Amino acid sequence: MRTIMGQFRPALMSLLTLSVLTGLVYPALITAAAQLLFPWKANGSLIEHGGRIAGSELIGQPFSDPKHFWSRPSATVPFPYNAGSSSGSNLGPTNPALIDSVKARVAALRKVDPGNATPIPVDLVTASGSGLDPHLSPAAAFYQVPRVARALGRSEGDIRALVENRVEGRWLGVLGEPRVNVLLLNLDLAALQSPEKAVK
Repeated sequence: MRTIMGQFRPALMSLLTLSVLTGLVYPALITAAAQLLFPWKANGSLIEHGGRIAGSELIGQPFSDPKHFWSRPSATVPFPYNAGSSSGSNLGPTNPALIDSVKARVAALRKVDPGNATPIPVDLVTASGSGLDPHLSPAAAFYQVPRVARALGRSEGDIRALVENRVEGRWLGVLGEPRVNVLLLNLDLAALQSPEKAVK
């Protein structure tokens, strides 16, 4: 009995000590360091426009107006781009549901821009693994330039210049792929029309 109690006390003290260190002290230090060194990122990379929060640079949003660049589809539930339920569709390439959804997205893109015979980039008709991807490939953004320009009554050159300005390169010139943040691009469109106009 004495041996058991002798082992219980150090085990309990170790548990309490580690709980305080890893459950309180370490998270507090990391949170303080993040707030001190990277406050914008630590607070969600929130983008302010027109005096209000327009969204996060890290989370996609649905856009359906022809005057906006459309985001990559999202498969999160119960609504698209649900940050509390990050997930992909988990549908295999031969799954009829995936084929039907891709066909529907192709049809929607063709309907809103019937004169555009350019092949549709794959990221405009397939969801990302997270369902929250805020980016498009440059090809997917450039594909939408004619529609957006026509809807806004602007030249394609003006809209193309906005896209080119928003293309982000590979990290350190090596990692990842070039990409375009859709929310930031649509905010550029809003500023092009009127500095006070916010994207909805």
